[in-house]
Amino acid sequence: QVQLVESGGGLVQAGGSLRLSCAASGVLFSITSMAWYRQAPGNEREGVSCISVNDGSTIYHDYVKGRFTTARDNVKHTVYQQMNSLKPEDTAVYYCATVRGGDCERGDFGSWGQGTQVTVSS
Repeated sequence: QVQLVESGGGLVQAGGSLRLSCAASGVLFSITSMAWYRQAPGNEREGVSCISVNDGSTIYHDYVKGRFTTARDNVKHTVYQQMNSLKPEDTAVYYCATVRGGDCERGDFGSWGQGTQVTVSS
């Protein structure tokens, strides 16, 4: 059974930083593409980033590009998201997810975690 456990969220002032972690089990992690997405109350789900095992690339949505960095540790079976220069509009629940077929462009999710709350004050 796939389990994804997220941590690292919290309350931070605008301009601050947080690092999110997602520990994965029950999956062949080293050959699984991993993604981050977020959702705020009243808003539609937004893609944040994706690391593809198909071509080794990492993609970011425009609204986080240059501020967020996604990385993975295949020994610890963990994916990270370093978030710098945070803005109030980044406030959301952040989720990590496995990507079906490893295709970041298609973006079909297989499993996802419980989410971790990120709140950025102005």
